[in-house]
Amino acid sequence: MTPRGTRTGEDAEDLDVEEVLALVNDSNGTHLPGPAARGGKDSTPTPRKPDTRHRATPWPQARDIAERAARSATRAARRDPVSVPLDAALGLTLATPLDALTDLPSFDTSAMDGWAVAGPAPWDVRDEGVLAGHVGQAPLTDGEAVRIATGARIPADTTAVLRSEHGRTDDKGRLHATRGVVPGQDIRPRGQECRTGDQLLPVGTLVTPAVLGLASAAGYDTVTAVPRARAEVLVLGDELLTEGLPHDGLIRDALGPMLPPWLRALGAEVTAVRRVRDDADALHRAMTTSGADVIVTTGGTAAGPVDHVHPTLRRIGAELLVDGVKVRPGHPMLLARITETQHLVGLPGNPLAAVSGLLTLAEPLLRTLAARPAPEPYTLPLRDAVHGHPHDTRLVPVVLRGDEAVPLHYNGPAMLRGIAAADALAVVPPGGARPGQEAELLDLPWASAGIGVCFT
Repeated sequence: MTPRGTRTGEDAEDLDVEEVLALVNDSNGTHLPGPAARGGKDSTPTPRKPDTRHRATPWPQARDIAERAARSATRAARRDPVSVPLDAALGLTLATPLDALTDLPSFDTSAMDGWAVAGPAPWDVRDEGVLAGHVGQAPLTDGEAVRIATGARIPADTTAVLRSEHGRTDDKGRLHATRGVVPGQDIRPRGQECRTGDQLLPVGTLVTPAVLGLASAAGYDTVTAVPRARAEVLVLGDELLTEGLPHDGLIRDALGPMLPPWLRALGAEVTAVRRVRDDADALHRAMTTSGADVIVTTGGTAAGPVDHVHPTLRRIGAELLVDGVKVRPGHPMLLARITETQHLVGLPGNPLAAVSGLLTLAEPLLRTLAARPAPEPYTLPLRDAVHGHPHDTRLVPVVLRGDEAVPLHYNGPAMLRGIAAADALAVVPPGGARPGQEAELLDLPWASAGIGVCFT
C-alpha cells in the first residue's frame, strides 16, 4: 500500500539515474553555499563573534534547508548505485528501471483448481492430474480432460479450465459441466501481466514488500539501488542509565533505544550508537573520528555548562545551517555541515523534543540522501482545540479516527507517552488551532501503512 500522501513510482517515470541519485535541483536554481574554508578538521577555525541577534529558523524553512543540504551532499559524494540482494533491498530506491526478465506468466497457467478440458462436454478424464511445478502432460484431444491444480501448466490444445465446483462425473466416469464453458476461461495466458523487456517500475521507485515480490517473479535476484546513507548516533550525558530503575539523579536513556530503528525507518544505515560523557574532548574525538554521512547527537545543543555541541562544531570548523528552529517542542535543534558530504543533526535531549528534531531536520535530510519521494502534504480537521505557542509552530501527537485527528495528552517535551500511542504529529500554527480546523499531519513511519513499518 502506498503511504498516505506519498508520490508513487509513476511520478518518477521520466527521471534518469543521475536525477535520482542527486534528486532534482532546487526549483529556483539556488543552492546552499559551500562549506567554510577550513583546511581539515584539525585546522584552527576563524574566530567568530557571538551573534547577539540570533533568531531561530522558521519550521518550514528549516525542513527546506535540510533537504537542500542533502541534495548538495549527494552531488558532492557522487555515490554509485549498488547491486543489492532482494532480501536486503527493502526501503531502498531503484536506481535503474525494473524491466521484466521474462514473460509473466511464463507459460499458460491454470487460474483455478479443476479440470483442463478440450472441446465440448462430456469429457473422458485422464488418470493422472497436472500439479504446479510438474512437467506438463501431452496435448489434450477433443472430449478429453485432466485434473489440474492452480498454477499448473496448461496442456496444449486446452479449451478452458472447468472449476471443481462447476463439474460433475456420471456413473461412467465422464465429466459434465454444470454451467456454460467459455473458451479461455480461468486460464492465465503467457505474458498476460507483462512481456520480456517491459518496464515494470521506473527509476526512483521505493522498494516495498510488493516490489520485492514483483522483482522476484520477474526473475531478479538483485536490484540496483541508491545506497543507504550511513548514520551514527552519539548519545550525550553523564546522567543516563542503560538498565534498571532511575535513582540518585540518574535517568534511563530513552533515545538510545529509540533513535536507531527510527533512523532505519527513514532510510539510513545505522553504523554505531556511541555513548559520550559530558566532556568536550570526548565529544570532539567522537565527531572527528566518525565516518558516517550523518552524525546524530542527543542533548547538549543549548548553552548550559555541559552543552558542548556548539563549541565543538566551532572547534572543527563546521558550518551551522540551522541553529534553532521556531518549533515546540524541540526549539534548540540544529543542523551543521562538517564537510561537503558529512552533516550533523543535533537533537534536543528531551525525548519528544528529539522526535520533533527527527521529523524536522533528520527526515528531510535522510529521505533526500536515500532518493526517496517526498510525501505530499495532507491535512485533517482536529477534533479538539490545541493551544499554540505565541510565535512558534507546535508539533502535537495525534491519533487518526475516521476523518479527524484527535490530539493526545502527555505532549510535553520530556514525555513519550503521547507519541507512543500516536499515528502522526499535527502541525499547529502559532496561536493554536480551534476544533475542526484543518491541520497538516506528519505521518510516523510505522503508522503510514508503507515501508516505514519495516525497520530492518
